[in-house]
Formats: sequence, C-alpha cells, structure tokens
Amino acid sequence: MATFGTLSDRLTDTFRNLRTKGKLSPADVDGTVREIRRALLDADVALEVVKDFTGRVRERALSDEVNKALNPAQQVVQIVNDELVGILGGQQRRLEFAKKPPTVIMLAGLQGAGKTTLAGKLAKWLKKEGHTPLLVASDLQRPNAVTQLQVVGEQAGVPVFAPEPGNGVGDPVKVAKEGVKEAERKQYDTVIVDTAGRLGIDAELMKQASNIRKAVEPDEVLFVIDAMIGQDAVNTARAFQEGVDFTGVVLTKLDGDARGGAALSVASVTGRPIIFASTGEGLDDFEPFHPDRMASRILDLGDILTLVEQAQAAFDEEEAAKVAEKFRTDSFTLDDFLQQMQQLKKMGSLKGMLGMLPGARGMKDQLENFDERELTRTEAIIQSMTPAERQNTKLLNGSRRLRIAKGAGVTVTDVNQLVARFEQAAKMMKTVAKGGMPQVPGMGPMPGMPGMHGGKKANSKGKKKGSKSGNPAKRAAENAALAQGIKPGGSTAGGGSGFGLGGGAAKQAPTEEELAALQKLLGRR
Repeated sequence: MATFGTLSDRLTDTFRNLRTKGKLSPADVDGTVREIRRALLDADVALEVVKDFTGRVRERALSDEVNKALNPAQQVVQIVNDELVGILGGQQRRLEFAKKPPTVIMLAGLQGAGKTTLAGKLAKWLKKEGHTPLLVASDLQRPNAVTQLQVVGEQAGVPVFAPEPGNGVGDPVKVAKEGVKEAERKQYDTVIVDTAGRLGIDAELMKQASNIRKAVEPDEVLFVIDAMIGQDAVNTARAFQEGVDFTGVVLTKLDGDARGGAALSVASVTGRPIIFASTGEGLDDFEPFHPDRMASRILDLGDILTLVEQAQAAFDEEEAAKVAEKFRTDSFTLDDFLQQMQQLKKMGSLKGMLGMLPGARGMKDQLENFDERELTRTEAIIQSMTPAERQNTKLLNGSRRLRIAKGAGVTVTDVNQLVARFEQAAKMMKTVAKGGMPQVPGMGPMPGMPGMHGGKKANSKGKKKGSKSGNPAKRAAENAALAQGIKPGGSTAGGGSGFGLGGGAAKQAPTEEELAALQKLLGRR
C-alpha cells in the first residue's frame, strides 16, 4: 500500500539495525525510539499521537519482557506492531445495521475526498454481502455531482434516487428525507446518502450536514477523509466530529504516493474507528479496515489473511478441484489456463497482492517494474486461437502462429514464448499433482530427490564419478560449482558448510545459465 511506503521503509530499516544485537541496552532502545519518532513525524502523524506512541514503546522496550526475550529485536518489532494496532483503533469495527430496515448510512467530508465514488464502492460491497442498497443524491451543489453518482450507481448495479438535477438546484435535506421514504416503499434494506462537501471547513457546510443528519437520523455517519491531506486530516476530523459527530471513518486514496501518515492519527485523536479503506480507483478497490492487518503491512510483515480472503472470493473451490484433476491427468488446456488467469484478475491488482506478502518492501523495484498489461497480452494471444488450437498446442505450426500473432497484435516470438511457458508449467504442475517435485530447467534436481546422492535412486549405474552432464546448461552449472570449490554432491571442497558446520550443503549463488533458464520459465524477457 503506497501511502505508508516511506514510513514502512524507515521503520524496517530501523529494525534491521537491531537484528545484530544479542541484548538491547537503554542506549539502543533510545536510539530506536528516536528513529521511530522521526519516521512518524516525517509521515505527518500528529505530534500528540507520536509522543504517546513512542512513550509506550520505550516503556515496554525497557521492561523485562524484552530483557528476558531470546530475540530482543523481534520482541521490539512485536511491541511496535501492538502499539500501531492501538493507534489504528484496536479491534475491527463492522457496520451496525438497523433492527428495522432500512439502515441509513450518511457520508460526510470535504470536497475532493472521494465521497461520491466511495458511495458506489460501498453500495457494490453491500450488494455482494447480500444487501439491497439505494443511493441518494443529496449533493446538489457540486457541478455534475448528481450525474456522477448516477454513473457510479450504474457501474455498481445499484439504483440511484435523484429527483433534483443538482448544480445548485434543489433542497438536499428534502431529497435525503424522500430518499429514505423511497427505500421504505420499495423495500431497500440500506440507504446511502451522498452529501455535499466544501474545499474547507465553513459554517454553511456544517449546518447543511447537521440538518441532513437530524432529518434522516442515520444509523451510521461515515466521515470520508483523503489519506494524503497531511496534518489537515486531524483538524478536519475534529471539526466534523464537533459539527456532525460521525460514528466511523473511511480512508480514501490509500494507493497514493504521499506520506499519508496523518491518517494514522484520526482514530486515535477522535476516538472513532476506521471502518473501511479505499485502495484504488476501481469500484472493487474497497475493503473493510483491519487495524492488525494494516499494522502488519506498515511493518512489512505481510497481510496473508486479506490475500486469502481475496482468493476465496475470486476462486471457485469446485472449479479448482476440476483444474487439479486436469493437471493430474495431463488434460489441462489453454482454455483452462485462460479461465484461471481471468479469475486471478478478479482478485484485483497483482502489484497489490504481491505487496501483501511478507518482505514485499525488499522487492519494491521489481514490483514497480512489473507490467500488469502482460496478462492482457496473454489473454489476447489465447483468444486469437481456435478452440481446437487451445485444446492441442501441437497443432500450432508456423502459419497458425503467424495468424495468431497478427490477431493479437504481438510478434510470433511472443506466441512461441507463451506456448513454451504453458507447456513447461503444465508439465511441472502435473508432477506436483502426482506428489512429485518439479525440476526447474537449468537448476538441476532438488537435494534428496531421485538422481541425487542419498536419494531413492542412487547413482550406482549412472555416469562415472566426476563425469559431466550432457546438458549444456547443467554442465555449465557444474563447471561453475567446481570453480567455487564445491563438489558435485553439494558439499564444499573444504568439508564445511556455509555456517561452519560439517556435512551441510554450502549456499551458492545461481549461475548465469540457471538465472536465464528461470527467467525464461517465468516469462521475463
């Protein structure tokens, strides 16, 4: 998540310096706390929150729970993680629905915070959860706000109640009241009221928002705030709390590249929980806010739970079982591959998903350079094939590949590489489905597997000891290993491992041939 990228980098660098220490002295703790304070202030976290946060971290870091820990550095990371969860709100807070429908949700916030788009995102999310939402266009002042809400509602597949054209025409309080009555008449169970904003806090804005609240008596008032507005986030939140008194917070534009740390302050300063987070421009880039998961992302500890939830929402378990059976019986086709790739795209941005893996900050450059359009090009190539060609790639002769390349707007080389990658991947997945260990081309067999010394098939009838492979890539790898003083069995010539222990395999860097083969397999050109 890009908003907290700078903060995440600073904090992970600070903790990296602790890992070399077996025991932490008070000076070490003070130095670490000082770096954390600087990182939080640079990220625009409110000063009062920073003071409280670092004070608690220092107190716990100097306590016996760290002094007696086997790994003090990990213990300090855990303390910081716990305190981050605290300032982000502690436990997750869900929407509270009315006992008697409809549930009325009012959106409030400054102009430009993304309220109208968020109304569509929330409506689509509620629809997925089995609710029947109705959008009410009560922002009658911003130019074309009503039209925008109608477009967003159509994209989300949710009806919009908009009796007034807007652009300064109509009474927003009256529209909000009529919208709730419309929901009662047509039995919608949720009403989302989109209200007007201003470029800054003023009395007219607060009066209008307050009047709408009194008129519709909402079950939830969600304060929508741009995560990138800096220190103004705290002042704006306090002003809306005093003028409207919201029940929860929604953070928008969490995919931005600004410092964004002021968003960390809102829950702590106002005492109101963050309920949702908007993470992109698409209507599906919206998720419930989990303080513990966000803290893990900031500390580069990953967010596997959210990744698993996204996968469960996008993939059909019955379909996955069918695909596994196709792998096992060697009947996996390009049609199946295309279907799996389309399900993967439903999960959202691949960069976002990879960013949820633990240690993703270490792959920052690779993630930035990752081109998600490659999936679209792959889809175009497969969709340019005939059904028979997708079922059997052996039909793809030179003229067919040229036709496919022209149809997809790519080169014949691109088609050749896709087919080669597909055939290699299908072969490897078949091995995995049967309980085996796939052999990556150019990397040699895995230790302990058949073909290795000590495996099930010892090299009793194979080539003579010291002989070299007939495969050029493997032979080059063997030559490189011998040049580094590593025997063919994997042990070092000196008899010790990389850790100074006998009998273990030394850790060695892959050769250029191995890297080239792996990159070819992964499709990196």
